[in-house]
Amino acid sequence: MMAGENSFEIRRAQGFEIYVLRNSFVEISAVPELGAKIISLKNLRTEREWLWHPPGDLKLFRNESGDDFSKSPLAGIDDCLPTIESCFWRGRRLPCHGEIWRAPFRVDASAWENGILKTRAELKISPFEFERTMELRGNEIQIGYRLKNQSAAEEKFLWAIHPLLKLQTDDRLELPDSTRFLLNGATWVDALDSAIPEKNCAKIFAAPVREGRAAIKNLHTRDRLEFEWDPAENGALGLWLTRGGWHGYHHFAIEPTNAADDSLAAAAAQNRCGKISGNGFASWRICIRVGS
Repeated sequence: MMAGENSFEIRRAQGFEIYVLRNSFVEISAVPELGAKIISLKNLRTEREWLWHPPGDLKLFRNESGDDFSKSPLAGIDDCLPTIESCFWRGRRLPCHGEIWRAPFRVDASAWENGILKTRAELKISPFEFERTMELRGNEIQIGYRLKNQSAAEEKFLWAIHPLLKLQTDDRLELPDSTRFLLNGATWVDALDSAIPEKNCAKIFAAPVREGRAAIKNLHTRDRLEFEWDPAENGALGLWLTRGGWHGYHHFAIEPTNAADDSLAAAAAQNRCGKISGNGFASWRICIRVGS
């Protein structure tokens, strides 16, 4: 099917429906049944696949309640909500990487007819309904979020986009000078392929950011992937790099977020996370841009 210069289709693989948006610049694929996980993001001008998955063929499968995130498909982009690190909050035991990554999402059929992938799910532990809308505009992937508080009491939440990215030789991280200043001399951000020794990993935060922008650019191929967001909506940036230090894997993540901590309990204690009034909602946006 076509929507302007965009095309969209549903493919089937490994027993799951794969929703695919495509134009002359980019192709992006998501699996609503698996937390609306984005499993592929390709720059069609350069043929670079940006998203990482464990070595070997991509494997898709459902997880059971109680499964650790490390036992998930570990493919591509997830949304982490209402926490990243497992913690206790208001008597709730919140799982590792939150509740969204293993939830089945419903697809809005009328939006899909217009080439827009709108998905929605209710969290089982926290009193939230989570909605994500994704569409292509040229070389940009525009993603909109809406989180509804279904309880009468004010609720706090931590959100982060969690893209596992596949690095190549000569990839470099581009950050605004104001963001680099906040990283307190973390030199590994300048040489992603070598600054952290093998069998190590690290995560750092920059907060509060004044400019919502971060990108990877390859010095040789000029391939580029940029994340852009409103720092008034999400005022922190997490950066994660593992060179074998986490389950032996090698990947990188650029994580715009509303909290400079992985734990909702810790962020809430400092009042540095999102909050929604009783029966209210919050909304925010992020743009992912491919180029060369």
